[in-house]
Amino acid sequence: MRWWWRTGTTLLVGAGLGASVTRLLSVRGRQEEENGAGTLPELLRRVPVIPVPTVQASELTVSPGGSGAVMKYGFPSLANIKTRESYVTSYDTRTRTASWVIERLSPASLSGPSDRKYCEFKEDDSVHVFHRATNADYRGSGFDRGHLAAAANHKWSQKAMDDTFYLSNVAPQNPHLNQNTWNNLEKLCRSLTKSYLNVYVCTGPLYLPRQEADGKLYVRYQVLGRNHVAVPTHFFKVVILEQIDGRGVELRSYVLPNEPVNEKVPLERFLVPIETIERASGLQFVPNIMKRTSSLQAITAR
Repeated sequence: MRWWWRTGTTLLVGAGLGASVTRLLSVRGRQEEENGAGTLPELLRRVPVIPVPTVQASELTVSPGGSGAVMKYGFPSLANIKTRESYVTSYDTRTRTASWVIERLSPASLSGPSDRKYCEFKEDDSVHVFHRATNADYRGSGFDRGHLAAAANHKWSQKAMDDTFYLSNVAPQNPHLNQNTWNNLEKLCRSLTKSYLNVYVCTGPLYLPRQEADGKLYVRYQVLGRNHVAVPTHFFKVVILEQIDGRGVELRSYVLPNEPVNEKVPLERFLVPIETIERASGLQFVPNIMKRTSSLQAITAR
């Protein structure tokens, strides 16, 4: 259990860990700390359900998983927007990784002839050479080239899958996390397409403060290679789920530390209030979603 305590000061889960950082990022975090690890039902009750707006005909005619309808719920930020075959991204030239990547999943986007054996990680030549990551930066680093928009989410088109291998859609990720718990979270997102009309997924890196021996908070992160590719301290994933019956939209948000995580820990333990991610990342989700609805109600415990 040493890994759990080691990330306690920064991992923003509703289980009562990370008191000092949570005080900076979310008032709700203090409430979670006081209530303890058994407060997951309370956390879920605060996750909003939003009525689904009318779907335009144009949104139904785009290619499965294509970027044409990905931005239905708006842009979390507006800097350096790039559109690919299967996702939309905002690129951070300082860190050499994306600030966020948004994709839309459906049963149609998850099936098709694509095969990742034909894909190779490649530089994004739309990014200035001063600001792009290269494969050499990752070589020998001990970190995986972790997808933000997952390759397996876009089997509908070989071009769509190829586009997920741009290094602008990649961030340095701990191999154990990438191949286990993070992979399980990606699988969960895909499985949700069986129960929801559409699944919108926004993924990105976080660089969170850690309390050090002097009692002060510092943001420290490693950089890789000649181009100084930033290694995130954490990753977030925000999932917007459109209910099939049209009653509303379920919003789930996760934060995981960029280090080995015991895959036996339920993914629900990494749920956080969306405000926590908005404060930590500088992005906004709820205001954009609210532009598409006139009411908001909370989910009751299941």
